[in-house]
Amino acid sequence: MKEITEEQYAKIHPLLPVQRGNVRVSNLVFINALLHIAENRCVWRALPERFGKWQTIHSRMRRWAETGVLDRLFLELQELNLIDGGIELLGLDSAEVRPDGAEAQKTGPRSIGKSRG
Repeated sequence: MKEITEEQYAKIHPLLPVQRGNVRVSNLVFINALLHIAENRCVWRALPERFGKWQTIHSRMRRWAETGVLDRLFLELQELNLIDGGIELLGLDSAEVRPDGAEAQKTGPRSIGKSRG
């Protein structure tokens, strides 16, 4: 498995947000957790315990994605040749998939997405 080292981390450290408070997972461990997920195509819950709680990694990943930190980070990792090629992931959430005919009936006892209980 490919992980970045302390020396490699020092090159990208200026791109990352400052960690404040009681931080249980360092940015280095967090980045290596993301690389593990991307490389092994594993689900969050299958993340090895050595990276910390998967919920912690997931919530930081969402924050960094929303603020553009992940984009800058992965571009720099590619430019420094610390990772091979581009990382392209496609996430598909069940909320994005509608069964056939979902648009046909919006009301009534057979409505999709409405609770009848």
